Amino acid sequence: MGKRLWLLLVVLVLGYGATMAIGFKGEKPKSGEGDVKQEWFLLPNSESVIKTDAGEMRVVRSHGGRIFEKLLHIGFIKMEPRTLFLPLYLDSNLILFIHAGQATVGLIYKDHMVERELKNGDVYQIPAGSTFYILNTEESQRLHIICSIDPSESLNMGTFQPFFIGEGTYPTSVLAGFGSETLSTAFNVSASKVSGILRKQQEGPIVYLTHSHGSSIWTKFLLLEQQDRLKHVKRMVQERTEEEKEWSWWKLLPNIFGIQDGNKKHKAPKSYNIYKKSPDFKNNYGWRTEVDGSEYKPLKNAGIGIFLVNLTAGSMLAPHLNPRATEYSIVLRGSGRVQVVYPNGTLAMDTYVKEGDMFWVPRYFPFCQIASKSEPFKFLGFTTSSHKNRPQFLVGANSLFHTLNNLELADAFGVSKKRIRRLINAQHESVILPSSSLTDDDDKKNKVFAF
Repeated sequence: MGKRLWLLLVVLVLGYGATMAIGFKGEKPKSGEGDVKQEWFLLPNSESVIKTDAGEMRVVRSHGGRIFEKLLHIGFIKMEPRTLFLPLYLDSNLILFIHAGQATVGLIYKDHMVERELKNGDVYQIPAGSTFYILNTEESQRLHIICSIDPSESLNMGTFQPFFIGEGTYPTSVLAGFGSETLSTAFNVSASKVSGILRKQQEGPIVYLTHSHGSSIWTKFLLLEQQDRLKHVKRMVQERTEEEKEWSWWKLLPNIFGIQDGNKKHKAPKSYNIYKKSPDFKNNYGWRTEVDGSEYKPLKNAGIGIFLVNLTAGSMLAPHLNPRATEYSIVLRGSGRVQVVYPNGTLAMDTYVKEGDMFWVPRYFPFCQIASKSEPFKFLGFTTSSHKNRPQFLVGANSLFHTLNNLELADAFGVSKKRIRRLINAQHESVILPSSSLTDDDDKKNKVFAF
């Protein structure tokens, strides 16, 4: 009996090892070809989670794996002019990046309702559990938002869940689940009045603000001037004119949003514009900007960082590794090539990406990005740490090879100290490197490697 248990244990261990090896390799066959194309580090296509005539939210859900120290989903919100994303809260932290257009974001902060005007390049955090709405007041410009979704606090690992507040049959308010009798008692009104309110909204989670479209209480509320919204709600609740004696959502708003005094100044976090920050690195071949928790405190609270890279045509962000965090990147403009290397020194991925594509690179894995020779390559990224990342570059004038002792480095490569020194000194640029037109014949002619 003991021998059988021992054999069973061996089989389970071997099976587990094989499973993890397959999962780690993550190779997918190239369609229509017999060879293998490694695209495990490309994120899948986004899926629509909310869609109406007024806008859409799409989400890219990160797949699991042993080398994920923190999962992040990537969300894309698109809203037509004069539209509203109805009030809701999520069980996940959001970091918003305004890619195009302008937005008004209202949210609950320490029991007060606050609003922030966001523009192109602004970064803003919405904590898990905070009720918020998004408003596009522009007359002709669409709003595009890219956001990281951190499900570490979610109810179900790997997913995120929206909870809509004051809607109707579509979307359904979380209040509806209590039933009209419970709500009637809670609000001290008749059950018929509660039922009438809860059935009005049928336009979806994103609605138009024009008179020809939505006429819900949220539309009326947000059509007011910003400074008048809280005052109007307070007045609507307190005044007792004949018209206002009839109970409605207006009187429920203070309870939902926790409104205490619209005239008070609240020290809610402001937004941070990544385009206004001077690049952390810049040369003739591109620039790189990173924002961490020391520069924008809400990122520290969320444990997330954000960066933006712009490479000129043909240039390269030198091979490097991130010692602190995993990166999730979205191509904003242009196209380029992404190479990722496994710990064993084999190529994990070498593929071209274009605008709208997404890729991720695990912590510690060496990688580089190369812009196409015909156009620039601009990409935005989120990192799984709010600390300064301090990437370690493997090539270039600032590479770690310059820090290491040349003698030990030469021994490691099995070549002379003079030869290794010439190799690492041949590149005079750092971080972002120019495209190279050198060939082996050019090397010999220029005696770059004449040892």
